[in-house]
Amino acid sequence: MQEKDVSGAPFASRGPEHWHKDFPIAKGERQSPIDIDTKAAIHDPGLKSLFPSYEQAVSRRIINNGHSFNVEFDDSQDKAVLKGGPLTGTYRLIQFHFHWGSSDGQGSEHTVDKKKYAAELHLVHWNTKYGDFGKAVQQPDGLAGLGIFLKIGDAKPGLQKVLDALDSIKTKGKSADFANFDPRVLLPESLDYWTYPGSLTTPPLLECVTWIVLKEPISVSSEQMLKFRKLNFNKEGEPEELMVDNWRPAQPLNNRKIASFK
Repeated sequence: MQEKDVSGAPFASRGPEHWHKDFPIAKGERQSPIDIDTKAAIHDPGLKSLFPSYEQAVSRRIINNGHSFNVEFDDSQDKAVLKGGPLTGTYRLIQFHFHWGSSDGQGSEHTVDKKKYAAELHLVHWNTKYGDFGKAVQQPDGLAGLGIFLKIGDAKPGLQKVLDALDSIKTKGKSADFANFDPRVLLPESLDYWTYPGSLTTPPLLECVTWIVLKEPISVSSEQMLKFRKLNFNKEGEPEELMVDNWRPAQPLNNRKIASFK
């Protein structure tokens, strides 16, 4: 998961193995992503069902930020919020983005028993008790990241509107209006999840994220995955660098526990 506006093309020009030089927190105690060891995950009877309330979501624009693309939402009111699960209070949806690979065999940031998926969707929400996104990222419970795996199979019709917009934002810095998108079409049927305390997965890697990773992946076709890989890390006019493998490898779990709902 990335912060709202992180400049640079870290995967293209300077990979995750170098981030600790500029961001010492890269070697912190609660970095993300992680491998989810399903045998070690602890069933927590105190966890609640997850309630994403996206019915009134207002999508604004889609932008290529040089390491992924964001679909941004109006977060000035409680129009699209996440509640329940491990969360206390209300978290507003501000954007979603994806991480993907150069082939169908890799691309997700989180892994499950070392298994990699073709891609991973991150829906980014901030804790409304802090007033705005910028203040929330400075707090240990500031953000909630909803992670959804994409596995190869049947095409996902709900994803097509996003994929069709990518042609207009091929290079870094390009954006386009993107209205009337309902994020509910990207959710799987089951909202059972794993959860743990973690971080942003791109610089500045702040340790402010409660991660909620859904157990059930959504299906995407190989043809749909090819559309992601046509984006560029580079700006217009620069040498072409295809946007692929924009995922951070799993980080040490350290002393954290992974809790499981259902």
